[in-house]
Amino acid sequence: MRILTGIQPSGQIHLGNYFGAIDNILRMQAQGHEVFLFLADFHALTTVRDPAALREGTMNAALDFLACGVDPEKTVFWRQSDVPEVQELAWLLSVVTPMGLLERCHSYKDKLAHGKEATHGLFAYPVLMAADILLYQSDLVPVGKDQKQHLEVTRDLAIKFNNAYGEIFKLPDAYIPESVAIVPGTDGQKMSKSYGNVIPLFDTAKRIRQSIMGIVTDSTPMDQPKDPETCNVYKIYKLLATPEQAGEMAAKLRAGGYGYGDAKKALLAAYHEKFDACAARREELAANPAKVEEILARGAARAREIAAPTLAAAIKAVGLR
Repeated sequence: MRILTGIQPSGQIHLGNYFGAIDNILRMQAQGHEVFLFLADFHALTTVRDPAALREGTMNAALDFLACGVDPEKTVFWRQSDVPEVQELAWLLSVVTPMGLLERCHSYKDKLAHGKEATHGLFAYPVLMAADILLYQSDLVPVGKDQKQHLEVTRDLAIKFNNAYGEIFKLPDAYIPESVAIVPGTDGQKMSKSYGNVIPLFDTAKRIRQSIMGIVTDSTPMDQPKDPETCNVYKIYKLLATPEQAGEMAAKLRAGGYGYGDAKKALLAAYHEKFDACAARREELAANPAKVEEILARGAARAREIAAPTLAAAIKAVGLR
């Protein structure tokens, strides 16, 4: 199965990003799927207007994914803008895209409601996303609730193009992971940069400690029993710990005599056990940006090999060249 997913380079990643996306990518890679993963810098232009920030964010995202375990020998990993074929296909798809289809996309409406500027790029975002998916004849696309409609648009456009010009594109299906963790933030809400409640994946030891020790808890005294299922510290801890370790903490919380401070210290230790090796890999890669560029270039070359026959067939079908 060919599984394609794209990630926008949107700043410092956090624990919610890891369990919401990265962990799933690593699982698919380990299962032997043909994983295609790209850094969506074209898409990022809808919100990022600072060229230096875009370049830095894209490099940081590459470092983050490689440090966490994305293996370029098993996963095709590249920068979206290094495959210009995607823009040519986006135009071919745009000529069969009904305006009404894009006008109904709730993501566009939601972004406008949150103060985003109404640009063509933002409006036509689903067409470029469709090109990303169809160019590589993807079988499956991991989607969350906020992106499911865009995959439906992709399928609609593939059907319209195929009906008009012949069977060029494979219809992709949604890949719904067996379980995607909803990671609570330090305030108990869903972890999100927009809420300012994140635990960073790669930062100084001091800032990571401050984030974890700052997790909001109730005022139950140390000697009193506590419900682990309502404890934000425990909810995060069980994502990092083994089932046995999580069970031990749950038992201690229920028994009393075990404070939230103790739980936070256990969480901090589990956090370092999980990510210290990743942080070391990231530092090593950051010291050799040429190596990272080489990895992305090799991924782009492989992606272009796969994209070329699809684009050629589409171009021939519509009567160009």
